[in-house]
Amino acid sequence: MRNLKRLIFFVIVLLIALVTVVFTLENQQSVSLVFFGWAAPQISVAVPMILSLLVGMMIGPMLAFIGRLRKKPKSARAA
Repeated sequence: MRNLKRLIFFVIVLLIALVTVVFTLENQQSVSLVFFGWAAPQISVAVPMILSLLVGMMIGPMLAFIGRLRKKPKSARAA
């Protein structure tokens, strides 16, 4: 069972990597982003999309952790 879970996890990671590579290869158009007056150099449209995906993947678990901390009773937090 444990090996099956590892195999499924490995397959999912490979699929995500494959989708990311295909997305990057299909989106080679150059764009220049402007954010609050700051202009980024022209880069492939895939770069900001993948960066925003990675930032979201980091923020999501942090918010879930904070939400779990708030739901715990005060007596459990003090211990």
